[in-house]
Amino acid sequence: MPDPVLLVLDAAPSPRLGRLTGRVDVRHADASSLAGLLPAADVLLVWDLASDAVRRAWPGPGARPRWVHTASAGVDRVLCPELVASDTVLTNARGVFERPVAECVAGLVLAFATDLPGVLECRRERRPYGREGQRVAGSRALVVGAGPIGQEITRLLHGLGLTVALVGRRARRTIHGVADLDRLAARADWVIAAVPLTESTRGMFDTRFFGLLQPSARFIDAGRAATVVEADLVDALNHRWLAGAALSTFQERTPGPKSPLWDTPGLVLTPHLGGNTAGWRDRLGERFVAMYEQWSHGLPLPNTVDKSLGYVPSTDLFEDDTAR
Repeated sequence: MPDPVLLVLDAAPSPRLGRLTGRVDVRHADASSLAGLLPAADVLLVWDLASDAVRRAWPGPGARPRWVHTASAGVDRVLCPELVASDTVLTNARGVFERPVAECVAGLVLAFATDLPGVLECRRERRPYGREGQRVAGSRALVVGAGPIGQEITRLLHGLGLTVALVGRRARRTIHGVADLDRLAARADWVIAAVPLTESTRGMFDTRFFGLLQPSARFIDAGRAATVVEADLVDALNHRWLAGAALSTFQERTPGPKSPLWDTPGLVLTPHLGGNTAGWRDRLGERFVAMYEQWSHGLPLPNTVDKSLGYVPSTDLFEDDTAR
């Protein structure tokens, strides 16, 4: 019996597949060759996190893989109507990025509270710093997005002494529903966006939303770039509707030198800082290899995406109501 065919939509460096080496027929594709190679593949590993090639290649004729795994938390670059309608199982890299992203968010909260950007600006200009900082403990945070990243952010901020409200698609025991979003946003000192990119979340953080915030509030995006209307955020910061913001992803993969983001007051750019921690590629490879072992033995796959929703459904991970 021939070895299963594992097709990798590649990006440098290629994944380290460890104990799968020699057991699996590994083939490599790029955006131009993917459509032609898909019919022969049993499994597709989307290693190129910035590629939209799967959406373009999937509608073509021929057989398709039984399982697609994307080495990212978000699946919006992979999903297309034909994949949603198919019986192909889609999984993501849940379990790899949650803690690093949460630590990055906590670091940004502490940096804003101590006005670290202002301190560094004074140092660069060689002038004394004379402003007061802000206490973090006792302040209010709103985390929008109740998936594993949002829940890990909530845990970590709660440990710093913040009062944290977590908002998800629907209300449940430890999580607020979207009906509470505006009310909670208007009271928050910190608003952290951690929603997946779906049709309902695209552009949800816009002029209307930023207009709800207190002038002293800070906004931190820990999710997908397209959920934030960048021009509206820039305008809100220029008009001092809020005190500051941080973006980790952008409409352009890297903002160009003429992008207004560089000159927007109070805006901190942290490109992919939460996800790109040392060893992250190795952790992604190890997670995929472990999942492949389960798949090869006919066991149910973890991290299975509900393709109609566009993400892996989450359950309450809290044992009590301290997150509310």
